[in-house]
Amino acid sequence: MQVTATAKNNTDRKAREGLYPTKDKGEMTSFQIGGSPTLTFPRIQGADVAGRIVAVGDGVDSGRIGERGLLDFNLYPDSRRDINLTPDYYGHGADGGYAEYIAVPSDQFHTVANPALADAELAAMGMCSYQTAMHMLTSAKVKAGERVLVTGASGGVGTALIQLCRIMGAIPYALSQQDKADALLALGAEAVLDRSDMANFTDKVRAVTQGQPIDAVMDLVGGEMTDRFIDTMIFDMKRRSSYPRLSIAGASGGNVSEMMWTRIYLYQVQIFGVSHGTREEAEQLVAWIRSGELKPVLHGAFKLSELHAAEEYFVNRGSNYLGKIVIVPDAQWQEHGAPFAVGE
Repeated sequence: MQVTATAKNNTDRKAREGLYPTKDKGEMTSFQIGGSPTLTFPRIQGADVAGRIVAVGDGVDSGRIGERGLLDFNLYPDSRRDINLTPDYYGHGADGGYAEYIAVPSDQFHTVANPALADAELAAMGMCSYQTAMHMLTSAKVKAGERVLVTGASGGVGTALIQLCRIMGAIPYALSQQDKADALLALGAEAVLDRSDMANFTDKVRAVTQGQPIDAVMDLVGGEMTDRFIDTMIFDMKRRSSYPRLSIAGASGGNVSEMMWTRIYLYQVQIFGVSHGTREEAEQLVAWIRSGELKPVLHGAFKLSELHAAEEYFVNRGSNYLGKIVIVPDAQWQEHGAPFAVGE
């Protein structure tokens, strides 16, 4: 496929900087859950790839040439299992989309013909963020009417979680900076809690939920905050009709959390570690993208030749940052990148 846009994800930086320790908190590595390293060099990063089919291999219908669509970013260990215990992805275990062309399996390139979506917007809805968000919700069995706390709400996974909660009928409460509150409310958040003021956090949650506990927490922060997030679910167990559930798929606030295990088992808190997802979830997400039920949250675009500048911008993103930035090959810039250029 010819690449027209690839979204940046935090996993690009974490893999590059060795921020996936799995044995010891001081370990510096990239995950190798399958037993042997798959991040070998040289490696082209970039997981959320949008583009067009320009050639097909053996057994693939040549009529697909010209289709515009989105890559399911996973490197699946087998064909159709509903579980993926050895997650890997394009940009880590195989070359990704920070390139002009990429070869991918035909059944993982999902056609999205919706003309209302620009290629850069389509990339911003890539599976790395949206499928992670979907798997966080499905792992915790979130259902309609439940109150869900979304941490790290202004990033790619956070904005996806807010939209997916609304599609499922759940009620999302966002944790973010207050200068992003209006945008998050417009996206579907019921209320936005200020992450810069965590004093008496449970009382603040109680105020916006009319005294009801949070049913499930979607945690992208970790660190010392996780224990406070658990507080929001257990302050009045008599009001609960389901187990308190926490799905975690990030540790931007720190890789080590201190919790009392007596609180976990006595309050019957269920914890789900989430990495990637399933083919079925990817297919459902694509259906919602095609129908327009999911909306892109695109912050802006950089040229591929400006990848270093994009990395610095991403790491040091300011208070106006919401959603995703995408990388566009220079040859595609005028058509697919220039209208969304950062700073223009």
